[in-house]
Amino acid sequence: MDSAFDRHCSELVARERSGHTAVVEEDLLYVWGGYLSIADGEVFLPNDEIWVYDLEQGEWEMFHMSGEVPPSMSGTCGCSLNGHLYIFGGCDDNEQTNQIYCVNLTDGKYMWRKIVHESGSAPSPRDKLSCWVYNERIIYFGGYGRKLLTNIDSRNRSFIVDEASWMEDVLWGWNNEVHVFDTMKASWSEPQTHGRAPAPRAAHASATISCRGYVCGGRVMETRTSDIHCLDFKTWTWSEIIPVSTSPVGRSWHTLTAVSDGGLFLFGGLSVDCKPMSDGWLLDVETKKWREVQHPFKDKPRLWHTASPGKDSDVIVFGGSCDSILLVDTGHCNDALVFQTQPYPLFRICEDYIAMNLRNNETLRYQLPLLPPKLLTAVQTRMSFYRPTKKQR
Repeated sequence: MDSAFDRHCSELVARERSGHTAVVEEDLLYVWGGYLSIADGEVFLPNDEIWVYDLEQGEWEMFHMSGEVPPSMSGTCGCSLNGHLYIFGGCDDNEQTNQIYCVNLTDGKYMWRKIVHESGSAPSPRDKLSCWVYNERIIYFGGYGRKLLTNIDSRNRSFIVDEASWMEDVLWGWNNEVHVFDTMKASWSEPQTHGRAPAPRAAHASATISCRGYVCGGRVMETRTSDIHCLDFKTWTWSEIIPVSTSPVGRSWHTLTAVSDGGLFLFGGLSVDCKPMSDGWLLDVETKKWREVQHPFKDKPRLWHTASPGKDSDVIVFGGSCDSILLVDTGHCNDALVFQTQPYPLFRICEDYIAMNLRNNETLRYQLPLLPPKLLTAVQTRMSFYRPTKKQR
């Protein structure tokens, strides 16, 4: 990794948070939900606000939301599909949920819509799950949640009961179920998978490459793992990737992001010994080799953050906690960390160089008005990103 940025250029910034949802559309990062620790309590962030970060200008803006607004939650599973943000599950003030909502991110109205499915059955309530997007469908995996005792088959190991959390006829636990939501038909289905499925888990990470979904690590009962599995969406067959090199240590609350046709970027998380981590790793899914990468954010451990793919194979990490939320839970963050995972195109290198050096380079200042209008606008926009900034946590 050659470079990275940690930027907040505007006076207005999103509130610190963990367990939130974030997606990138075009050059905009959208952030919704999550929670914040205040005194000895946990407070959910407003459910009728969406924060938008311009990755080109480095500026935040907040918009109020309307419509069928979902409850304030953390641990919900969010993704972007056709310009819409979809969220499913999560934990509100009462318990885990199994509702699905969507909002159009492109029309400027930010009006939530609660989706009522036309067929099939929704998964049981859960949070800390993950999802993949493929062929107009959202494929959900795993998570921690509750089931009725009558709905648990003791012969089926897709749900492991958390012995510390149960009451009468309701049990909580981890699962490795695969549920599919077809956004075109508004229908739920549960495909029959083949092969050896990953152990039931929550607080894991996932990413999509082509017609395959990858899941890495997470909490499996009382342990944290670093195993990685692949689900083929055409055959619904599971396979485990056995690395041929040194692997990251076991962790939960980390992120996994596709950065190329065969590359996955892992960042942060909570280790087996409950330490927040700041290491970054690249996995080549073809050679099955992990490679630890150097980056300038070694002093910024993160867990229960979000990571979104940006342009030119960037990875945009936002928020999360910098301490162990199991023990302290006070160090929530609100900075955007932009990781570079591939060499930038020459055009972007030139654009960034001009934007960074224009104020101190007289020759560049004289040449700027001679640029074509479209390029001039791009450089002026990028100059906003490199303005002096206040130090953010």
